[in-house]
Amino acid sequence: NHVTNHWQSEHLIPIDPRLPVARDYLYNYLKDWCEAHPETDVVRFTSLFYNFVWIWGSDERQRHLFTDWASYDFTVSEKALADFADEYGYTLTAEDFVNAGNYHVTHMPPTQTQLDYMDFTQRFVLDFGRRLVALVQSYGKKAYVFYDDSWVGLEPSGPYFQDYGFDGLIKCVFSGFEVRLCNAAPVATHEIRLHPYLFPTGLNGKPTFMEGGDPAYDAKCYWRQVRRALLRAKIDRIGLGGYLHLVQDYPDFVDYIAEIAEEFRLLREYHTAGEVYTLPLTVGVLHHWGNLRPWTLSGHFHESDKHDLIHINEALAGLPVSVKFLSFDQAKAGGLDGLDVLINAGNEGDAWSGGEVWNDPELLTQITAWVHRGGCFLGVGEPTAARGHGNLFRLSAVLGIDLDTGAKTSHGKRSFDLTEVPGLWPAGAAISGKAELFLCAPDTQVLASSGGVPTVTRHDFGRGCGIYLSSFRESPANNRLLLNLLLWGHNLPLDHDYLSDNPLTECAWYPAKQALIVINNSPDPQTANIRALGGLVRVNLSGFTTEVVHLGE
Repeated sequence: NHVTNHWQSEHLIPIDPRLPVARDYLYNYLKDWCEAHPETDVVRFTSLFYNFVWIWGSDERQRHLFTDWASYDFTVSEKALADFADEYGYTLTAEDFVNAGNYHVTHMPPTQTQLDYMDFTQRFVLDFGRRLVALVQSYGKKAYVFYDDSWVGLEPSGPYFQDYGFDGLIKCVFSGFEVRLCNAAPVATHEIRLHPYLFPTGLNGKPTFMEGGDPAYDAKCYWRQVRRALLRAKIDRIGLGGYLHLVQDYPDFVDYIAEIAEEFRLLREYHTAGEVYTLPLTVGVLHHWGNLRPWTLSGHFHESDKHDLIHINEALAGLPVSVKFLSFDQAKAGGLDGLDVLINAGNEGDAWSGGEVWNDPELLTQITAWVHRGGCFLGVGEPTAARGHGNLFRLSAVLGIDLDTGAKTSHGKRSFDLTEVPGLWPAGAAISGKAELFLCAPDTQVLASSGGVPTVTRHDFGRGCGIYLSSFRESPANNRLLLNLLLWGHNLPLDHDYLSDNPLTECAWYPAKQALIVINNSPDPQTANIRALGGLVRVNLSGFTTEVVHLGE
């Protein structure tokens, strides 16, 4: 901020909050500030108390060396290491953090020492953090926390967050999954900060409020993503950040923000009136972090990044299904109960696919039995991948497909015909392939292929099934494909009530209002046909617009 905004004030320096002198300084600083600002009634904590890791180098060809918005590396100090050893009875080493130069990033399976240190840090942040929250509230002010610049130690969906006593949470959003992140936090008031920010350029360096920029169009594209999630989850407040004077030369942007504000108030009103209708379908997302870090992959991690799971999360954020996140330990401890579909998406060895956890026979047994009883296991990319066995995908018997790591170069591959399922594949949906995929069961259905290699398959297993996608990238058509696969995998009709027949449009049914809200996710005019209350509703929408249809009147 100092460099970007040419601030002339003294630069701030980090201090170790574990030191009593530092805590006294912070507490008294905040106390004096509260007394000096009686007119302020909401105080926003930007972080407690650590910065995310972002390491830069001097090489112009690789300035950006490493970043992780959810890493605990920068919480380390001599005092922290000493206190940890006193409590846990063993001493951490440099390698517990450096990890052969790879660091223990969020995307890698955590070690037990890492989990111990994270819990240790979270409890410290809570202990001092709730003192500061209580201090603010003692002056009659509300305490909010900003869920972005750093939430290391805070973990808003973790086991300690509700003990802080925050009155609200603010989340800046690029996408729908970030709306769901905000909504999931146990606070009274949920606020989202919209994009584009009121800065001359965006985070990618492209012009926004300057020559060559089109902030009104940018706002429409961001709102398309955000609005999908707002159909499913209630948010209380919206806002913008940055420099307000930048909008004065962009009246079309100002007008569109006014439209967004009206749409938001409408959605908030309908959520307040009653629950939005959800299909009878509960989807579980399985990875190492489980509900400690639902919806996200790591702080500011957007759907443009090339990881299947973040695209899956973004698609799920706007679908009319119930979504739960569970860890592998939770899956073994009864977490599969009540689930209809279980998703595992990631690359071999990462925190999302699971890595060596798939060598656990109990985990394999429980999931296999759950599918056999009627569950649907949906794998994406390299699900359940672990080496050292005759197969890479440890649940290849369920999925009916596997990935050759080179060991089967001399083996023949099973030929196949495509299976057509009426209504399953929306126009415009596309799944990229992996060259070394091969069928490992004669009854595996191939729904799509690329270059002679299967890309989407289904394999019936007992009363359940395994569905496999070689990749997934969020788009309106692919979002509907995912929903269709979820429905089909659980033997539900694809033309269920309160679903649009046009994949470029989506809708939500609010029973308390007896109303459908229909949105157009395309910049072009669209028509949507929706079955509702025994009839057919036809809606014409202009580009990016929202329409409300009242029924039963």
